[in-house]
This record gives sequence, structure tokens and C-alpha cells, in this order.
Amino acid sequence: MELKDLSPQHLWKNFAGLNAVPRASKKEERVIAFILDFGKSLGLETKKDAIGNVRIKKPATPGMEDRQTVILQAHLDMVHQKNGDAVFDFDTQGIEMYVDGDWVKAKGTTLGADNGIGVAAIMSVLSAEDVPHPAIEAMFTIDEETGMTGAKQLDPANFTGTILLNMDTEEETELTIGCAGGIDTNTKGSYKEVPVGDGFVSFEIKIKGLLGGHSGMDIHRGRANANKLMNRLLYKAQQSFAIQLANLNGGSLRNAIPRESQAQVIIPATDKERFLAFVSEFTATIKEEYKTIETNLILEINPVAIPSLVMDTDYFTKMVRAIYAVPNGVFRMSPDIDRLVEASSNLARVVVKDGSFITQSLQRSSVESTKEDVAFAVGAAFDNIGCEVIRGGAYPGWKPDADSAVLRLLLNLYKDHFEHDPQVGACHAGLECGILGGHFAGLDMISFGPTIHGAHSPDECVQISSVGRFYNYLLHILREIPVK
Repeated sequence: MELKDLSPQHLWKNFAGLNAVPRASKKEERVIAFILDFGKSLGLETKKDAIGNVRIKKPATPGMEDRQTVILQAHLDMVHQKNGDAVFDFDTQGIEMYVDGDWVKAKGTTLGADNGIGVAAIMSVLSAEDVPHPAIEAMFTIDEETGMTGAKQLDPANFTGTILLNMDTEEETELTIGCAGGIDTNTKGSYKEVPVGDGFVSFEIKIKGLLGGHSGMDIHRGRANANKLMNRLLYKAQQSFAIQLANLNGGSLRNAIPRESQAQVIIPATDKERFLAFVSEFTATIKEEYKTIETNLILEINPVAIPSLVMDTDYFTKMVRAIYAVPNGVFRMSPDIDRLVEASSNLARVVVKDGSFITQSLQRSSVESTKEDVAFAVGAAFDNIGCEVIRGGAYPGWKPDADSAVLRLLLNLYKDHFEHDPQVGACHAGLECGILGGHFAGLDMISFGPTIHGAHSPDECVQISSVGRFYNYLLHILREIPVK
């Protein structure tokens, strides 16, 4: 079966058209133009604000003019990540998709179902001629994945809706009424480079094949972080070898659990065989620890040319100790909401090159005070070795409202539509609702969507059957929006 044969056909057609357009965060020019052209081709009032968000208005169908205006919201950008061996250029190529049973997947890259299915669903409502609905304001935001600048700088004057349906939840069994806030903690340090003496050999060490995933939604799943694993190896090697570091490159995106890391080291030639045995033993230990989770974990070591310069030994020791001390993963579980991660941190990026040492990490929490606490804990480890600590990109969480009118509506319709109750709660991801709610007093918000697995990783996939159910549920909701 091909994508064009899937149902609902118009939604999958819209998704395919969207995925043909490169749309990395902060590089949304082409997808903004795509959505603007789409709205104008339908003869609908279409407008772009100063930051690049797009609003498309569609009048109510006859007989529904007295209903509340609904904002349908999704973000245009997607996480661009690929496997290390994938030959793919995100700047020029569209996503290569295929059907695998009940799932749509991508060939070696992220799929863009986050949040492309939501965008495609809104496009389908806008273009439909046989769907009863109230007045609709489609809100397509930009740069959700790397700072939510679209939501932050949204022009609220373009919207009058009183209900907002966000379509960025990734389990069809869930209705989301709250989310975590976040903050970036980035660090910069510099080190002295020293020449390599005689009698050394050099190796490149690679860790790859990890699951990775969304640094919020997947942070509690016990998945390995490639940056922490590589640092653990280097730390242990320092205990037994006169090892030195030439360069290191780990992780990719701030909101993705790192899948890969590579480092170039040198050791005395006389220790070569003992070092290889150490790496083999370390690999066996890690594979045993993660055997039920990271089934594709690979640790490679290969000889390479000896570099001319390496990091001085004193800084190397301080660096690996600092990284070892950095909190990573779940920091605190919520005492109020069962099984909800309250606060976490993800060491997303570590780079050592040409005298420069940088890290990037993202802290999340549904409570502002613990978000600050974990950010300070991360920063303190690097501050202790003289790094500059830069915090930014902060965005607020979304406080749950159990008395929400739109929640009551969706609960009743969900039971009718699916014949079972949904799970209602908050998520540990960052949704734009926390920011958007600050722009509009009294805006009633909820988030829902189809089932998406592996978001922010090349394993991302979306369940075909859930997309059909999600879209029909959305149409059911629009038919039942209450009067003003």
C-alpha cells in the first residue's frame, strides 16, 4: 500500500505535500510560503504576522454562525534528525516516507508527523466543503521545536477565538490539559592545546544505534544518553591509562536524547592491547545494563591518524568529572499527578574542538521552582571548571484546569466516539499552550492527536488507523461546539 491509498485520503495528501517541503526550525521560509499559498488558493482570508506565524480564517458553515469561534493550532517546523549512515540533505530533500503495516515511517530520518499530522488535519478542515463547523481560525506557528519563538511573538490581534484545539499530543488515548515549561542551559569553556609526543597511537571511538527520542516524552523510559556513555568511558579510561582527548562530538538537537557520540583519543603505544581489551569489557558492561532497552547499541573503536594537538590533561580531568556530575534524565517525579515526570534534564550536545568545549542541555519542569533548581544544578557542574553558563529560551508550563468547559465537551464526545474513557492529564513535553494562554485572557485550551512513536528521532512513526480516528473525532468536536 502507498501513502496515497490511505484514508482519509485528503489528510494524507496534505501530509505528503507538507513533507515535500524542507521545514527545519528557524528555516521555515519555504513552509510558510507553502501554507500562505494553500490558504489563498482556497479563497480564505490568509495573513502572516511579523515573526512568520500564519493565520487562515474560514467562516462558519450555514446554521453555525452562533457557535464559538475555534482556533485550530499546530506548528509548521519539524525536528530534522537522521541516522549517522543516512545520505540525506534536509535543506533540499523532502521526507521519504513508506507504509509498514499500520504505520507510516521515514527512510533513515525523522518523519515530521510531529506536528505535520496536526497541520495536515487543519488543512483538510479548511479545504473541506462537506464538514459542518463554527468559524475557524487556523493558527500555524513557527519554531516550536527550538524555542517556541513563534508562540512567544504571536500577534494576538489576529485572533478572536475563545476555544483552542492544539493537535500536538502523541497518544490518541490521551487528552492533555497541562505541560512542562523549559529552559536551555548552554556552556562555553576553553582549554589549552598541547602537542602530542612520540610513542602514541590514536583511536576513534563511536557510540551509535541508541534509541534516542523526545527529551520530554521519552525521558523516563531509561534510554541511554550517548554523551553520558562516552563520558563514562573516558572517565574510567583515565583511571588506568595516560589517555588524552583530541576531539569529541556528541548529540545533535537540544530536544532529542543523544543517539550518537564520537571521540578521538590517544594512548601510549605500549598500552594499545590493554586499552582495546578495556574498551571491549566496557562495551560488554554497557550492553548488559541496557540489554532490554538499547538492543541496537554499537560501540566501535578504530585506529586513526595521530592528531597534532590534544586537550591538556588537567582540563581533560576536570571536564569528564564535570560531565559525570551533571544531572541527566528524571530529576523529580510529580508528587501530585501519578506517573508524571515533574522535572528533568537532557545533556543534548557535547563538543570538544580546537580549544573550545561547549555543551547544550534542556531542562523541563511543570513547576517553575524545580525548573530553576535543575537548571542551576546543571550549570553549577560546569561553572566549577570555569565555563561560562548561558541560560535562555525559557518558556512557561501550562497549568491544568480540571474544570475546563472544552475538556467536559471532549470527554463526553470521546466516550461516544471511542466507547471508552480517555486518559486526562499533563505531559512532560513543552506545548505552546502555556505561552498562547498568556496572549488571550480566558482562552479555553486542550491538546489531542493521533499516536506517534519515536518523535525527534529517525524511528519516528505514526499509526495510520489512529490518524483516521483522530480526524473523525476532530470533525465530531467541530459539529458540537457550543453557542457563544
